[in-house]
Parts: sequence; C-alpha cells; structure tokens
Amino acid sequence: MLTDYSRIVVAYDHSELSKKALNMALNLAKQDKQIQLNVVMVLQPTKPLPYAYGFVSYDDSQREELNTVRKEIEQDLTPLPNKTRTFLLEGNPGQMIVEFVKQNNADFVVMGSRGLSGLKELFLGSVSHYVVQKAPCPVLIVK
Repeated sequence: MLTDYSRIVVAYDHSELSKKALNMALNLAKQDKQIQLNVVMVLQPTKPLPYAYGFVSYDDSQREELNTVRKEIEQDLTPLPNKTRTFLLEGNPGQMIVEFVKQNNADFVVMGSRGLSGLKELFLGSVSHYVVQKAPCPVLIVK
C-alpha cells in the first residue's frame, strides 16, 4: 500500500515514454483505492501574437489532437476504481506541471524522460529535468 503517495500526477504527451509513465502510475494506483491519479497534458504556445504583450496563440489542430488523446486516456482510466481526472493546461510545460503539482498538493509525479512523439512540442527534453529540479515532491522518471 502506498500511504505516502496519495495524489499522483502523470505528465503525459502521448509519446511512448509518457505511455510507459502512465502505465507505471496506473500500477501504483491499483495498490490502493485511496490514491488519486491526475493526468496532465500541456498545450504549449506556438508563437507570440504581434502587438499583444503577454498573449500567445495556440494551434487549433494541436488542441483538437490533445482533446482526442484526453478522451482516450479517460477511457483507459475508467476501469480503475480510484478517483482519476485528466487536465489540459496551456503554457510552458515544465512550469505548468510544477504549478499544477503545487496547487493540487500532489505528493508524487510520474513522467517520461523525454517526449519526442508527434506531439513533441509539448515536452522538450528539458521538461523532465525542470520538473525534477522544481517540483516540491518526489519525481519518478520512466525510461
């Protein structure tokens, strides 16, 4: 039983390593029904808008693709008796993951070491490094 880790966050970008990370988190959650599992995906801005300080644009096709992936994940989570949720955040992936972890009092993060899939814009190689350095809780990096 994982009494020390009751709120797990999985950083997911649909890459093979993030799929492995999700499977690892599912196996951890199955050990105790009290474990909450939150899957977080981050939509990264494509470019700043001209003359709009601080505003960014997002690629609609990327948003649609992530919503499709989100629905697939929700179906995968359905058989799990644990409380589960999926989140689609917008912004810098590393910062958004760490902010989510802090705001939701997560006590464990599971993520792939790199996210170089068709959605490679979501996770650059430095995202896992950033999360390991900045997260206030343990981070499991899956290879």
